[in-house]
Amino acid sequence: MLKRIFLGGVLALLVGLAIFAGFAWRPAIAPIARPAAASFAPALVAKGAVLASAGYCASCHTAKGGAALAGGYAMATTFGTIYSTNITPDVDTGIGGWSEAAFRRAMHEGVRRDGAHLFPAFPYDHFTKLTDADVSALYAYLMTQPAVHAEDKANGLPFPLNIRMLQAGWKLLFFKPGRYVPVATRDATWNRGAYLAEGISHCGACHTPRGALGAERKDKAYAGAAIDNWIAPPLDKTNPAPIAWNQAELVAYLGTGVSLYHGTAAGPMAAVPRGLAHLPGSDVAAIATYFTSFNGSAARAGQDAALIQKALATDRVGTGLQYDAGTRLFTAACASCHYNGGKGLNPLRPDLALNSTVHLDDPTNLIRVILYGIDAKDGALGVVMPAFGTGFTNADVARIAAYLRATRTTKAAWPDLEQKVATIRAQGKGQE
Repeated sequence: MLKRIFLGGVLALLVGLAIFAGFAWRPAIAPIARPAAASFAPALVAKGAVLASAGYCASCHTAKGGAALAGGYAMATTFGTIYSTNITPDVDTGIGGWSEAAFRRAMHEGVRRDGAHLFPAFPYDHFTKLTDADVSALYAYLMTQPAVHAEDKANGLPFPLNIRMLQAGWKLLFFKPGRYVPVATRDATWNRGAYLAEGISHCGACHTPRGALGAERKDKAYAGAAIDNWIAPPLDKTNPAPIAWNQAELVAYLGTGVSLYHGTAAGPMAAVPRGLAHLPGSDVAAIATYFTSFNGSAARAGQDAALIQKALATDRVGTGLQYDAGTRLFTAACASCHYNGGKGLNPLRPDLALNSTVHLDDPTNLIRVILYGIDAKDGALGVVMPAFGTGFTNADVARIAAYLRATRTTKAAWPDLEQKVATIRAQGKGQE
């Protein structure tokens, strides 16, 4: 009897595996001779260049110090490190032998030319929303870029997570393929913004928290998440910034990397304004329209003037021994740049009473900026914030962060700041 039960269980398992294998199997698409760059219309290539910029293709597919689009960028996940692949038109190591049909399948379905499933570190769950015309333009652009011979790095995923066929099960649970469908109750501008934000620019990939299996939590869309040792803040009503992210602020920040009231783009976010800068201004405005439709900024219109005036008129100083030390450090190292006075705000010298990083529940972003500064390529082009990590101890950085939290906000103190600084220092600057 037990033997029959055992054999029946084995048979059921084998049948189940066979069914799953049949479900997961995807055919290979035959390779082609690399298309000649001249075979693509210049206007199509130009359109693809804009889309590739808006999708941050080079940011994710270029290793620090490596050739553009040749892969090797390390993406840390809770399951292990995944490296981006070579998407230059090299025939041997890139996508030079991929037909447009193979490329479209990868973008829309998350399947490689050889039939293997892609890991969702590649955001095909967003790119599936792109129109065929936009995918064609991206293909034309990539196929006209310099070919670079660069072998893909082996991913650091443990067994059995490294079995690509298992990704079919992940897709069954979390992936819904299909093009973007306009919302009938919204106007063309809103739908254009949603198409860009949800599709090519895949904003939720960073700003939406993920569940235990690595999928974006749809019930927490844009609620904020940790990404590449930074915090991607909420883009919904839970964003703690004291000044609302209204249409004008979002357009300025997304288009230039600098906001009058919220600060400067840094870390992984720095790639966003660089990428969106090539979009038409109407597209950047459309993305802002999409986010302001649910971030609560409309309800706060007219309520921010008092906060701005208070920030300009008040030089708040903390009390107590710890904050006295923080006051001295801030005055010596920070105040000369971050003091605005009563005449108005200078976006290149952010007022930290209004700055988003000081109001987040997690001090990571503030600490990273103090330790590692902001490079000339980020935020306002050519404007830098120096790194203080070499001259300041962990205790020094913790004191400055504690001082700012106590004097520039009404929020609870951040706990264990010195240990937090030590952890972030050990992580290093990273690839941003």
